Amino acid sequence: MEEKNYELAKELRHELHAHPELSNEEEWTKERLMSFLRDNTSLEIIDKGNWFYAAYRSGEDQPNIAFRADFDALPMDEYINLPWGSEFPGKAHKCGHDGHSATLAGFALEVDQKGSDNNIFFLFQPAEETGDGAKQCLPLIREEKIDKMYGYHNMSGMPYRSVNVMDGNVQCASMGMIIKMKGRPAHASQPEDGLNPSYAIASLINELPTLTENSDGLLLCTIVNVSIGEREFGMSAYYGEVALTIRALYEKELKQLRAHIVDLATGKGRTGRIDVTFEYSDVFPETINDPVVTDDIRNAAKEKGFAVQEMKEALRGSEDYGHYAKEVPATYFFMGNGVDHPPVHTPEYDFIDTHIRDICEIYKGLVKVE
Repeated sequence: MEEKNYELAKELRHELHAHPELSNEEEWTKERLMSFLRDNTSLEIIDKGNWFYAAYRSGEDQPNIAFRADFDALPMDEYINLPWGSEFPGKAHKCGHDGHSATLAGFALEVDQKGSDNNIFFLFQPAEETGDGAKQCLPLIREEKIDKMYGYHNMSGMPYRSVNVMDGNVQCASMGMIIKMKGRPAHASQPEDGLNPSYAIASLINELPTLTENSDGLLLCTIVNVSIGEREFGMSAYYGEVALTIRALYEKELKQLRAHIVDLATGKGRTGRIDVTFEYSDVFPETINDPVVTDDIRNAAKEKGFAVQEMKEALRGSEDYGHYAKEVPATYFFMGNGVDHPPVHTPEYDFIDTHIRDICEIYKGLVKVE
């Protein structure tokens, strides 16, 4: 990677880090990325509202290859002292999406300056953290007739600068699930006059672990919040909620688990004459890597001198990149931050700037850019 391009991309990363925006609020971030590409490249910029992409076109008969970067931040504070630290309390780039976007922007500089025999599309995506950003960007796949797609994430706990790959299911499907139970209020001295959902909720919680037994892959049901009644000592509780994150290696088992939870909760409500309703959020698909496209990463990384590691099991975390993989042959791989580097989503974490250069070199190898 040209040193000038690396320095421009690194400076951009620091700007993005200092101005974090949460999912579906990334107005400044999107405009800054677009202006960076307009100022430093001759690429075509296609504005799609919440998201955009840049296009390098070499010819109608050439392969159409897409690369994706996300650009939303997390709802947490900046805890470490950085010259480019977050300027906004309660918002910080603690997952490295600032680095992902800076990497893709740096790669765009290299392609624009050096050319390629491929049609290359640089996709900048919002709202990965909430699971709905990739779905917004799916029109790119169809409108530009994308042949294959690549994406990456920086990842702690993996050897520094290692390239970590896996065929097939590489990240779990998951969703947030809220079970709402509503009974009837009564005075605390006469609870028999009301319908208290506490007992139905307690029974439900006790039985949830049985629903994750005997699965083909990882299957988890994690209670994240329980709320029943109010601290009004004259009132018997009559409303409660249980919030769950359900997670599975295989999307089909996630759907089955959700159905079993719905049946169980509905049955508990029926027994106690409690109304039961459900809400869902943060829905993520399974991410399935195409073996042929993953081989592209293996070969390009090895040619550039990186150690390639075969992952022994999928990551438990979810990633909305899986929506692309349902539409087009795609792969998602991981650049190692180091075994002891602070994990993403933790206060001590910051993206490693040199990953910009490393990933850019791998991407260049994929599309034969010298």
